[in-house]
Amino acid sequence: MTTTAIPAPASDSYDAVVVGGGAAGLSGAVVLARSRRSVLVVDSGSPRNAPADGVHAFLGHDGVPPAELLARGRAELARYGGHLVTGEVSAAGTTETGFVVEVEGRRVHARRLLVATGAVDELPDVPGLRERWGRDVVHCPYCHGWEVRDQPIGVLATQPSFMHQALLFRQLSDDVVVLAHGVEPTAEQREQLRALAIGLVTDGVAALETSDDRITGVRLRTGAVVPRSVLTVQTVLSPRLGALADLGLEVVDHPSGAVRHVPTTDAGGRSHVPGVWLAGNVTDPMAQVVAAAAAGTMAGAQINADLVMADAAAALTELRAAS
Repeated sequence: MTTTAIPAPASDSYDAVVVGGGAAGLSGAVVLARSRRSVLVVDSGSPRNAPADGVHAFLGHDGVPPAELLARGRAELARYGGHLVTGEVSAAGTTETGFVVEVEGRRVHARRLLVATGAVDELPDVPGLRERWGRDVVHCPYCHGWEVRDQPIGVLATQPSFMHQALLFRQLSDDVVVLAHGVEPTAEQREQLRALAIGLVTDGVAALETSDDRITGVRLRTGAVVPRSVLTVQTVLSPRLGALADLGLEVVDHPSGAVRHVPTTDAGGRSHVPGVWLAGNVTDPMAQVVAAAAAGTMAGAQINADLVMADAAAALTELRAAS
């Protein structure tokens, strides 16, 4: 991973504070900095994709380690005069001119906020799963599918939507087995699995079996072991807000019905709270890295446009008052 010296916070007041230093937050911050806005990124240093070996489906960056991608983004932010502090927002509130956030014992004022805090994957409670997460325990065929192609794949079915995952991974391997764990497949689902030559085991899962730092199988509650090299899981995704919830941001059910998120009011990422924008997995749980980065770019541009209009209105008022 490359490193870069990035300016420490030099002020207690910024045009924009970006909470979250992942692909979405850094992309928005760079857009703002390139527009000559003073911007501060607050980054907790715990990106969702940290366990992954590489970022995929990001044109021109395929395979780059997540930490390397973020290091490049930080270098770009520094190049345009942006600032960054490592830590978490411990308090947040509104003022007459915008917002105040407390981070690492400092109170920082911002005219606008971009919330790009991401989300947390809650894994099924199966022994051994967490230790393999992001390696041979995966969830997204577009993020990890090519890397596990043609391998014996197990689909851990813990949610009714397991069938979607089973069908997607069947495209990548001829050896796919659904392992029902708290979910009872319907008669129609069973028939479809048979039609596609996808195996089905309904005995419930006890733990993962590993050897030489690799998954070798899935041990069932009966004691039998189903040999597998890869296991796909369905996570419960929860947006990370912390103290920012005090601003009035609310977590609601996503339209897909499978996860929760903080909704926006338009395609630019504007939230229901005036002056606050959202980007990345905190509002779009399905967004891959490239989509999160694009959303951050859009939100940064929208924040700058909003500030431009506010500055123009203030200048006009000042001019009229002086006439």
